[in-house]
Amino acid sequence: MSIIILTACIVFLVLQITWFKINPFIAFIITSLLAGLLLGLPMTIVTQTVQKGLGDMLGSIALIIVFGTCIGKLTVSSGAATVIAKTIMKWTGEKHVRLGLMITGFIVGIPLFYSVGFVLLVPLIFSVAYQFKLPKVYLAIPILASLSVAHGFLPPHPSPMALCNILKADIGLVLTYGIIISIPTILIAGLFFSNTLKNVKSNSENTIIIAEQPIEEVSKPSFLVSILSSLFPVFGLTITSLLPLIWHNEQLSNICKIIGEPSNIMLLSLIICTYTLGLRNGKSMKNISEDYVIAIKDVALIVLIIGGAGSLKEVMMVSGVSQNIVDYLIKIDLHPYLLAWLIAALVRISIGSATAAGIMTASVLIPLLQMQGLDPNLLVLSIGAGSLMCSHVNDPGFWMFKEYFNTSMKDTFKSWTFMESLVSVLGIVFIFILNLIIH
Repeated sequence: MSIIILTACIVFLVLQITWFKINPFIAFIITSLLAGLLLGLPMTIVTQTVQKGLGDMLGSIALIIVFGTCIGKLTVSSGAATVIAKTIMKWTGEKHVRLGLMITGFIVGIPLFYSVGFVLLVPLIFSVAYQFKLPKVYLAIPILASLSVAHGFLPPHPSPMALCNILKADIGLVLTYGIIISIPTILIAGLFFSNTLKNVKSNSENTIIIAEQPIEEVSKPSFLVSILSSLFPVFGLTITSLLPLIWHNEQLSNICKIIGEPSNIMLLSLIICTYTLGLRNGKSMKNISEDYVIAIKDVALIVLIIGGAGSLKEVMMVSGVSQNIVDYLIKIDLHPYLLAWLIAALVRISIGSATAAGIMTASVLIPLLQMQGLDPNLLVLSIGAGSLMCSHVNDPGFWMFKEYFNTSMKDTFKSWTFMESLVSVLGIVFIFILNLIIH
């Protein structure tokens, strides 16, 4: 009975977001309260549970997401993202221009949220298309596949960070495994798949283009400073996770544990970027702070939505319904990683949001971690892969692509939706391959 109640509540949640257009954060809170009451929890316990779930979720990842957003904003406003893009494009040249775009999308996509990276890189795509007289969608798919993979697989993006928190995964290992899986995924779903899209038409006359704000060349950071500063969180998390595995030293492990704590590494990264991408290049602290204010405003709703999902997760845990679900799912003859991917994919198709799909799936599957031999890091990636499945009309990303490139509905499904689905399917395939290698 509890599973039926929860299913009805999730359907109600989906309807609130998609049909009634209720803010997702408010929808999560309403659903959490309703689910708690229907599952038999006393009203006072329900309220406390919702508050605890919200606080526990935000207490662990709010700082990371906010710091990461500020780094991304400064990467754009300082011109560092443009420097990275132009340098890579110069290295690859006309012959390998799509490879250059793909690498640019992956590197720039790690510190930037998807929508910011999308808006930042679309003018680059149009510039390259004009310069080399190449089809725009043909050039766009490799770079957008890279952005999607970073969004779904790699910390410090909101969904992977939330999944790491919920499933108690190691952020550094998730990042390392995620990069390993991402490379073949974007090569196939981005570079190779785009070869089939040379004839997809994009009407440039009516295409929306948002250009970056002009930045004087003398004030832009160098390529080395740009890439080391913007990707410092990646380097820091990876190194502090791998060093204790390579050198078995207790003192080294303790140092790496302290420095590599995600909120610490993100704060350290923000301090470094504030100097290298801001003060060092002539920006005043006032201007830098204004950038941070804008960045925090942009991410505030995402943080609240994640907190609301934490409330629903806590209700499910306290009521015992999560364990009931897993007891039922265990009877289904599917590997846990595949099951996680499938559930996330179904939720993603239903509600359109990759972040919400990932968090809702993880909340249901927490007790799966009690199964012997299950790697929480790979479970995070399995859910992340599923959450990218089949972007269609209920996903803002679908409409961003369609309007920016002014493609027909048929061509948008043929290019964008198929690419996203391919990323999802390839992601779970390579997760299983990696699982065979490391376990």
